[in-house]
Amino acid sequence: MATKIENTKAQMRKGFLEFCTLLVISKNDLYAADILQELTKADLIVVEGTLYPLLSRLRRDGFLTYVWQESPSGPPRKYYSLTADGQEMITSLSTSWKSLSKSINRLVRSYEKSN
Repeated sequence: MATKIENTKAQMRKGFLEFCTLLVISKNDLYAADILQELTKADLIVVEGTLYPLLSRLRRDGFLTYVWQESPSGPPRKYYSLTADGQEMITSLSTSWKSLSKSINRLVRSYEKSN
């Protein structure tokens, strides 16, 4: 049972990861390690093996772009930023999130009252 619960929690986090990643990048142009750090600060456990394919897909879909910048401590790094489509995606997902969150919170409150 515990394994099933953990798997469900992991799937829920994965479902929101694209939105959260776009939100993090919307603040500043960021290097992948910085994105991981910001997601971790938000209590979203993400590993590089999950983030890099997601960043590549978001770039291919036109939501992100990147520029190479020299690094003071190694090879050049890709710094990701939102495109206009990425900004539009955040706006759309924000609206959906607010509605979904309201609905889920209503269900949770109803569950809590009955238990």
